[in-house]
Amino acid sequence: MAGNVDQMVTVGEEERPISRSDSGSGEDSLDSLFSRLPLTPSLSPRKRTTSQSKSEPPLLRTSKRTIYTAGRPPWYNESGTPFKEAFVIGLCGGSSSGKTTVANKIIEALDVPWVVLLSMDSFYKVLNKEEQELAARSEYNFDHPDAFDFDLIIHTLRKLKKGKSVKVPVYDFTTHSRRKDWKTVYGANVVIFEGILAFANKELLKLLDMKVFVDTDSDIRLVRRLKRDISERGRDIVGVIKQYNKFVKPAFEQYIEPTVQLSDIVVPRGGENFVALDLIVQHVHSQLEKREITVRAALASAHQGQPLPDKLSVLESTPQVRGLHTIIRNKETSRDEFIFYSKRLMRLLIEHALSFLPLKPVTVETPQGELYEGKRFGGKRITGVSILRAGETMEQALTAVCKDIRLGKILIQTNHDTGEPELHYLRLPKDISEDYVILMDSTVSTGAAAMMAVRVLLDHDVQEDKIFLLSLLMAEMGVHSVAYAFPKVNIITTAVDKKVNDEFHIIPGIGNFGDRYFGTDAPSDWFESDEGMEY
Repeated sequence: MAGNVDQMVTVGEEERPISRSDSGSGEDSLDSLFSRLPLTPSLSPRKRTTSQSKSEPPLLRTSKRTIYTAGRPPWYNESGTPFKEAFVIGLCGGSSSGKTTVANKIIEALDVPWVVLLSMDSFYKVLNKEEQELAARSEYNFDHPDAFDFDLIIHTLRKLKKGKSVKVPVYDFTTHSRRKDWKTVYGANVVIFEGILAFANKELLKLLDMKVFVDTDSDIRLVRRLKRDISERGRDIVGVIKQYNKFVKPAFEQYIEPTVQLSDIVVPRGGENFVALDLIVQHVHSQLEKREITVRAALASAHQGQPLPDKLSVLESTPQVRGLHTIIRNKETSRDEFIFYSKRLMRLLIEHALSFLPLKPVTVETPQGELYEGKRFGGKRITGVSILRAGETMEQALTAVCKDIRLGKILIQTNHDTGEPELHYLRLPKDISEDYVILMDSTVSTGAAAMMAVRVLLDHDVQEDKIFLLSLLMAEMGVHSVAYAFPKVNIITTAVDKKVNDEFHIIPGIGNFGDRYFGTDAPSDWFESDEGMEY
């Protein structure tokens, strides 16, 4: 771990002394953390680095998986730029040494949201016909460095470390081939990369902030491999033993075991070594604490008194538009009327926004046999993305005028302990990077949630100038915040109010749009948009 840890430490085994490759020093060293470890072998996660309601646990556990219910706090500053890279832990060790078990126990003990586990097994090279035949006879060496696509590994891990969305291949061990459908991975605060040759490439090593070697007895590893390959990968015992003696054992001795010298921590006995796991967890927490940032406060104090940006388009305040605003802003308006007239205003907003999409000239023939010089959408595709839940109310107006449009959703909520927006969920269509995206929310006050949604789209390689942020009502503060961070984003609304009060409510405003639309009661500390999801 460059700049943070310069010792290799072997922990959790009485017979083994602590060894150091260098005599490092500093407050962040693993040696100082080691001196503070608990004497009892129990995993005790430290205080979360992201605030969460004290009465609600941040995890939902099932028999097969752990689901994080806590959101991801901002990973960018007020200018919209990612300010810290994901913290990457490299786990290396022999085949069936328990790397995945160690990774899962680290994830559980970290107790932080948005941890990504990336396995080197996903990056085996595509085999040709001759290599396929060798693999079927257990005569192909899957433990040699040449068996892995290191270029793809480095490209994927580098993007993930920078906070970008990545596509990860899915390898089928039964057929020794990659499946057609790759999985999308996104949103990592911490990345755990595990594999038998995780330390075997110099460029790959540069991406690892913490290097952990899992050391397990060779007999135990062989028993585990037999059980796994026979029960999970459809192999026979003769083939597994043949492959182990011919390839696995020699590869461990030649390529894997020597890399223990590159590790920061050696973990004997794998997932059973609670002391070592606690050490790793404490160090990761200390690094994450340094990466916290406050976005809302910065937005509230920035861009005051500046002219509205050129990228802002406000629907002309015709008597009709003014009349619709009068109805939906009136606190005495019934819910049925609020919904009806909000939908009318949404339709006008959508139609106005579509006029900003690129059009190309096209000639068609009319039923009378005459030519007509017209226009047609000049892009590949349009996708609508709503910020839940209030933004979802605009989907009907969009689908009414855009036939067969694809829809995505992003759930952003306020953490009421920190006051910051947090990303909880997203579902985006495939290949959205090629699309013009209409991003929808009902109101925008400070712009913190809108900024987070735009950042998510950029992380999925959507071009900034192809993003259209649509809202029924915006505050000048929110307009400035989004335009300052993302100057190429098109901002389109039906009205802009000048003020935001100390509670970040738009003044004169519209109230809590989501509660008025869905008929729910606003909490005492409501924000201008839906349930504090947008400010």
